[in-house]
Amino acid sequence: QVQLVESGGGLVQPGGSLRLSCAASGRLFSIYDMGWYRQAPGKQRELVALITSSSSVNYADSVKGRFTISRDNAKSTVYLQMNSLKPEDTAVYYCRAEGRLVDYWGQGTQVTVSS
Repeated sequence: QVQLVESGGGLVQPGGSLRLSCAASGRLFSIYDMGWYRQAPGKQRELVALITSSSSVNYADSVKGRFTISRDNAKSTVYLQMNSLKPEDTAVYYCRAEGRLVDYWGQGTQVTVSS
């Protein structure tokens, strides 16, 4: 069993930056593909960024060039650096750990971009 705890959300002005962290408990963090997803009110949850166990990365078109996903296997943590934030980035951000037969989600952290 893996528990995921997100942190780093908050209120930021347009153009600002935030860094989200997702700390995982349990063992074998390095074998999981780790993703950041977000869900805005009235919308479906969507993939924001993914980093595989081999550290290949993939981004949603809407965040390319602004967001960076990274992982530190020694700390069992995945990060999402978010720059040049826009009001449309406002959402609850969720961390996900996906393995061959398992799938874990965090509880989410709120990101609000507003002046």
